[in-house]
Order: sequence, then C-alpha cells, then structure tokens
Amino acid sequence: MSTAPGTATLDVRRHRRSLVAGTVGNFVEWYEFGAYGFFATVIAANFFSATSTSDAESLIKTYASFALAFFFRPIGAAVFGRVGDRIGRRPTLILVLLLMTLSTTLIGLLPTYATVGAAAPWLLTLVRALQGLSAGGEFGGAVAIMTEFAPKTKRGLYGAWQSLTVALGLLVGAGLAAILGTALSKEALYDWGWRVPFLLALPLGLVALWLRLRLDETPNFARVQQEPQQPADKAEVAKAIALGIGRLMGWSAAGYTFLVVMPSYLQATLNATFQQALVATVLANFGFAVSIMPAGWLSDRIGRRPVMVTGAALVVVLAFPLMNLLQDKESSTAAKGIAVFVAGLVVGLMAGPGPAMLAEMFPTRARYTGLGLAYSLSNAVFSGCAGLIITELIKRTKNVDIPAWYVMITCAVSVLALLTLRGDDHRRELRD
Repeated sequence: MSTAPGTATLDVRRHRRSLVAGTVGNFVEWYEFGAYGFFATVIAANFFSATSTSDAESLIKTYASFALAFFFRPIGAAVFGRVGDRIGRRPTLILVLLLMTLSTTLIGLLPTYATVGAAAPWLLTLVRALQGLSAGGEFGGAVAIMTEFAPKTKRGLYGAWQSLTVALGLLVGAGLAAILGTALSKEALYDWGWRVPFLLALPLGLVALWLRLRLDETPNFARVQQEPQQPADKAEVAKAIALGIGRLMGWSAAGYTFLVVMPSYLQATLNATFQQALVATVLANFGFAVSIMPAGWLSDRIGRRPVMVTGAALVVVLAFPLMNLLQDKESSTAAKGIAVFVAGLVVGLMAGPGPAMLAEMFPTRARYTGLGLAYSLSNAVFSGCAGLIITELIKRTKNVDIPAWYVMITCAVSVLALLTLRGDDHRRELRD
C-alpha cells in the first residue's frame, strides 16, 4: 500500500523536527560541559584556590566537582526517565531543558573565591549537581525521540545526530575558549572572560525551548499508551543496563580523555600553552565529528557490532603510539595534529552507532529510563572521573602514560561486551 503524498510530507517534517528538537538540547549540554573542561585551569584558580593560581591540588578539586556532576546524571536519568516513560518524551524534555539552561547560566554569574571565600566552590558544586540532573534526563529522551521517529533502516543515522551534537557542542566550546584565550589578556580571561561561554547558554537555551515546544510525541509512545499497561520486566531491564554500561565504557573513557581532558593534560603534564592545548582539542573534536555520521550510516548497512568493535579495538591498538607521539619533543606539530585528529576519529566509530544500539536494547515502556541510565552510569564512572583519575594518578606515579593505559583498558572491556551484540539488531523493529 502506497503512502499518500500529503502524509509522506507530514512524516518527513515530523522526522526532521524530531532530529532538530532532540539534538539541540544535547548541543547545549555538551557545549557547556566542554567549556567547563576547557576552562578547568581557569576555574581551578577562581573557585578552588585562595591565591587565584591553578596548581595540581586545585585542578584535582575542579575535576572532583566535574565528576560529582556526572554522578548526579544517573539520578536525573532515573527520575526524568520514569517521568518520560509514563507521561511522554516531549513534556519531560522541555522540563529538562529549562533546568539545564538555568543551571548553566548560573555558573556565569557565580561569585569567585576572591569574593565569597570558601563558599565559592560549594556554590559551583551545587550548580554542577543541578546540571548533572538535567544532563541525566536529556540523553534518554533525546535518543528515544530520534530513534522512535526514525525509519527502521535509518536508526543508526538518526541516532548518530545525537553524537554529532556532542562533537559540535565540544567544538563550539573549544573554539570559543580558543578565541577568548587569544583575544583577551590572561588577566582579563581569568577575571571575566571565562564567564562568557556560560552566559551564552541562556539565548541558546531559549532557541532550544522554542524548538521543543513544537515537537510531537513519538508514535511508539503514543501506541503503547493506547494499550493495557504492562510494565517492563525489571530484571531484564537491569541486565540490559549493565550490559549497556560495558558496551559504552570505552566510548565514555576514550571520548572524554581525548576530547575534553586533553587540554589540561597537555598544559599540566607536557607544558603546552593554553592556546596550543585548545588547538589540539579542536583537531581531536573535528576528527570525532568527521567519523560520526558515516559510522552511523554504515551501522545501518552492516550492523552496529562490526563498526563499534572496530572503533574500540583501534583505541586499544593506537593508544600508546598516539600518546607517545604527543610526548615526543622531536615530533613535528603536524604529526601531533594528525595524532589527535586520529584519536577523535576512532572514538567517532563508537559514538555514531552507539545511540541506536542502546535504543534497540530496551522496550518502549522502559526505553527512556533504560538507555538513559546505561549512558549516564557509564559516563559518571568513566567520563566524569577521567580527569580526576588521570590527574591524580599522574601526580602520584609521575607516569605520563596514564591516559593511554586508561583508554586502552576500558576499550578492551568494551570490545568483549560489544561482541555479544546480535548481528541483525539493526534490522529489527523497536520493541514496545
């Protein structure tokens, strides 16, 4: 039976609207998280140091605050996921966006240690906790929206848009940090320049809100609402969450190590300048962005398993050579640029098919909660703690290869978990 032209046009519009509305909040979230990571040394000096200087101790405290926000993500995923699976994706995503915009803007308005003393780090940590709650509720809803609207043969491509907005958010955050770091003196950057990226979240959030208010509810959720309520098997969902964490941990660890933690590592350990570190990070995020959509598209053709296993395995093989190239004082700037670009590229092979892979693991009645918890728990442990773990271990062991060990071990575990994927998951209908 053919589809009427008017109906087909309406479906295309709904699909496009779901992509834009689903990704825009994720862009705002990762733009801010990137900005926090890129300005970690500046934030350390302003909020965690009485002398307004960034040392190893204050940087560790900054990353501890960074990690704490990630541990609020699972709480947000559980709370907002339950709401999203009961009353709908659309209203929940609107609520999450409002909380995210408010908390991000507040960071740009907070008083520093020089103004309010020891209260400054506590205020920052409180706002970061609110961000963690909103971020935890964002991913599950955004991916559910995109994959539930997607045609069966394009779930990998539709889900890849979520990962692409991660790259775009990090790129914009890095680019803005690089511009501010170049255009402003060090004194101006530390005094007020660092506030600009966070204050820009307000207009970005308002645009995102307008887009989400125009969003329709997904056909999958609307369908299950018309049927008798049959709660998902809790044991089955819990097992899928645990397996999802294993499949994601390499992506989480390698992604944050290469794409966010790298600037502080290059500055604190390899004595790079602020500008050099940010240029390296822009190149890594550009490589990440380049590979995401092709990886999602390819996973719709040959399956999620071969694409994601290839990405995780390449990280295991390349981690030490890439890190050693960055550490080598004799290597050229071009060689180092290629190294960080390749690092981002291989992470994109995991990130492209990742959202669709997660969506296919859970039934509609528990999809928002399940994939949100798997993603947020993986990120809490392996992304949020990346900067803290790497910085603390380097401080204690004096071993500059810690980042390579970290991503190699986590990706090796992910390879084993990803091998359990069925080869035809990408061809199956989403479960109700």
